Amino acid sequence: MTVSDAPALSPAAKFRRAHAIRTFSLLGLSVVLAVLLVLSITVGAREVTWPDIVAGVTGHVDNIGQAAVAVRIPRTLLAVLAGGALALAGAVMQGVTRNPLSDPGILGVNAGAALAVVVGVAWFGMSSAEGYLWSGLLGAGGATLFVYRVGSLGAGGATPLKLTLAGAATSVACASLIIAVVLPRNDIAGGIQLWTIGGVGGATFGRIVPVLPVLAVGFAISLLSARKLNSLALGDDLAAGLGENVAQARIIASLGGVLLCGATTAMCGPIGFVGLVVPHICRLLIGVDYRWLLPFATLGGACLLVAGDILGRIVARPAEVQVSIVTALLGAPFFIWIVRRQRIREL
Repeated sequence: MTVSDAPALSPAAKFRRAHAIRTFSLLGLSVVLAVLLVLSITVGAREVTWPDIVAGVTGHVDNIGQAAVAVRIPRTLLAVLAGGALALAGAVMQGVTRNPLSDPGILGVNAGAALAVVVGVAWFGMSSAEGYLWSGLLGAGGATLFVYRVGSLGAGGATPLKLTLAGAATSVACASLIIAVVLPRNDIAGGIQLWTIGGVGGATFGRIVPVLPVLAVGFAISLLSARKLNSLALGDDLAAGLGENVAQARIIASLGGVLLCGATTAMCGPIGFVGLVVPHICRLLIGVDYRWLLPFATLGGACLLVAGDILGRIVARPAEVQVSIVTALLGAPFFIWIVRRQRIREL
């Protein structure tokens, strides 16, 4: 029997086969993340032995090697949380706006959160993790509303091109305002400049723990919005015809993205391109069903940021390259490719 004579699979069989492939792929991505977690703890500017790794993981810091491992553990946890949050937020924003160029960095959300944090530090003496968190959330929410409002002006409403231009202009404006706020403050300039580069170095459990509830809510809202995003992908009219409250769906999904972006920026500073690159790669691999795309993007973002942090530690030993620089080097060419391929079309 030739290939052409083979019986065709029924729709149900095709669905089960696709479901099985996606499930195994998700498990495979989880294994990749587990391997990267081990590498993140073991690889760095300082070589460590396996006894040091075991002792450092169990909380011992009797020598420099064990202390290095103990420092890498919260750094690795932060990279996982930040990468997953940014990639998930990017996928959600692309679904909400039906814009292939949506990304927390490109749409100005990260820049708005960064500006709010810098203002809080410079003008109000803010230094606590909770202060960073609430400032970041306020700035991210304000930037999102501003960009969407500006992008909605004129004929045609909020088109992908207008949203992208409004986000780019907002990012530039926020970056300029950050410089204006920091310039006369030599006492905080060094620390703020390092923070605005964006990275996961210097992470501590004391700064991560207060952010976990907000991240948990953001992850939950975003992942539970998968069915609503599938409806929005059909177009507003068809989604409304299927009984979906379009405005409510957009607001709820956007809230999840804002929580993730604001909390992540408060912890790490602005990190760009993760929310752009990862959802597109996942979409090419597993399709456009947001029920699968969102968890894939979350794991993929965690893998990308952990891998980028590892790469940043070893390419310039004994110095380090901030992970935001690594993601920018990877993301900028990908952004150009997306622009040329999509031609600013809607999703």
